[in-house]
Amino acid sequence: MASIYKDIPVNARPDDVWDAVRDFGAVHRRLGPGFAVDCKLDGSARIVTFHNGNVAREEFVDCDEARRRLVYAILANERVKHYSASVQVFADGEARSRITWIVDVLPNEIAPYVSGQMDLAVVAMQKVLEQR
Repeated sequence: MASIYKDIPVNARPDDVWDAVRDFGAVHRRLGPGFAVDCKLDGSARIVTFHNGNVAREEFVDCDEARRRLVYAILANERVKHYSASVQVFADGEARSRITWIVDVLPNEIAPYVSGQMDLAVVAMQKVLEQR
């Protein structure tokens, strides 16, 4: 199984960053606008439409307020056998944060594509979070 790690510095207060990350149904507005272009809640899942036209159903797994950690998964579909992700926000001083985003994915061959898409999402995240 491929594990992809992104360590993302953000010039924004940890509480503000966490508030955007934990807003599960607003990823297209608060966390990755331009990368995620639409999001609709469906029970415990969000249906996310991405900039390239791909659509994913991301199932909510856990939200740990004390650790500022959100976990979600994509259940097996035509492209992935396994996809689980966690996004965790850490303080890096009073006005800076660090986001650790980890995705575990199968098959391994899809990892370079997923990593590249995550890189695009990181740019969108930093831009929107640092503007607030």
